[in-house]
Amino acid sequence: MATKYPNPFDRGRPNAPVVEPLAAVKASANTITHAAGHKNMQQLIQLRWIAVIGQITTIAAASQLLDVQLPMPAMLNVLACLIAFNIASTLRWQENQFVSNNELLLALTVDVASLTAQLYLSGGATNPFVFLYLLHVILGAVLLEAWSTWTIVAVTGACIAWLALFSEPLRLPQDHERGIMSLYVQGMLVCFILDAALLVIFISRITRNMRTTAAKLAALHQRAAEEEHIIRMGLLASGAAHELGTPLATLAVILGDWKHMPEFKGNPVLLEEIAEMQTQLKRCKSIVSGILLSAGETRGESSAATTINTFLDEVVAEWRIGRPVVAFEFENRIDPDLPVVSDSTLKQMICNVLDNALEASPQWLRMEASREDDALVLQVTDAGPGFAEAMLAQFGKPYNSSKGRPGGGLGLFLVVNVARTLGGAVTASNLERGGAMVRLALPLSAIEIKSEQVNHEY
Repeated sequence: MATKYPNPFDRGRPNAPVVEPLAAVKASANTITHAAGHKNMQQLIQLRWIAVIGQITTIAAASQLLDVQLPMPAMLNVLACLIAFNIASTLRWQENQFVSNNELLLALTVDVASLTAQLYLSGGATNPFVFLYLLHVILGAVLLEAWSTWTIVAVTGACIAWLALFSEPLRLPQDHERGIMSLYVQGMLVCFILDAALLVIFISRITRNMRTTAAKLAALHQRAAEEEHIIRMGLLASGAAHELGTPLATLAVILGDWKHMPEFKGNPVLLEEIAEMQTQLKRCKSIVSGILLSAGETRGESSAATTINTFLDEVVAEWRIGRPVVAFEFENRIDPDLPVVSDSTLKQMICNVLDNALEASPQWLRMEASREDDALVLQVTDAGPGFAEAMLAQFGKPYNSSKGRPGGGLGLFLVVNVARTLGGAVTASNLERGGAMVRLALPLSAIEIKSEQVNHEY
């Protein structure tokens, strides 16, 4: 019976097709755009409730306090229709999180129609609240695509022209010479204050939504560029590994021949050096095999069942072979032990962090392993000079390194992206006593073996 364990990088995506970074970005960008549309629709729903309250207040004040004759039943019917539409919108957009440009256009058109109906019943173009049309035009310019905005402009213009021709007369005295005491001027003042206040409040909210959306899209494009960079690096590494296979095999044959030549058999010093060369050559071949195993679809075959403590002990033991570290401390505080999936990429991620710390601090190095809630936390501490502030600000970006050599910074770049793929995070900081600390946090659910995730083959 053979047992297969899922690759942690494909967890939750059995037989998932390979998605190009650009295609993934487009899909995510569409999701973010629709989510922004949903937030904007919520703003329109709130604005509509404010319009309902404002219309009720205005109708009551005009009829009761100012003794303005209004067709109350008809105006209340329009209000009832607007309230029903807003309730329906609230219920619909609680279930549906994706809002298109056409749906926003429809919502604004309904608002324009409601305002037109109320103005028709209360003086038409002579009503001072006719300037509320500007609120809908400005909202359309902010929320809608260009053609939809011009549609709103055309609709509102047509409505004003229609109101100038057909409307119920409003019995307001045309006493403009009274200035602020004129009822018509007071209505215009109230309309202006409403327009200005609502525009400031809602345009500020909508602009904030747009900035958030733009920031998310920029982060997506940055992530796609990084993933595409990783793909190119993986292809390059895989190709280089294939190319190195032949010369390494040739060197192994030559060293084997040298070991049996009389000139070397009689010289213990040379035999010892040949043995060391063969050891290092085996290590090189092991590294090349690991690269090939971690590339493409064969990566899933590199997954194996183990426990978290065994996995970490093996990583530390393998890393110490051939590294000139003077003092290395490893403290494992994970208890109880957990069954997990071991993958060569996970090992390489931890080794990259240790290698970077070793270059900064060859005399002393420390790694702590612990469990915080449902996350595996690894903290690598060194006694080196620490990170420069500029490097901390760009931590995990490609070619962000103080080593001053081509390709510097790619190790931590890969570490950050591998951790992100698993749903984790990598942070770096400088210690007050000197040195630096890199902290890796990975959700245990990404590497833990559960009974329903094990596929037995007989």
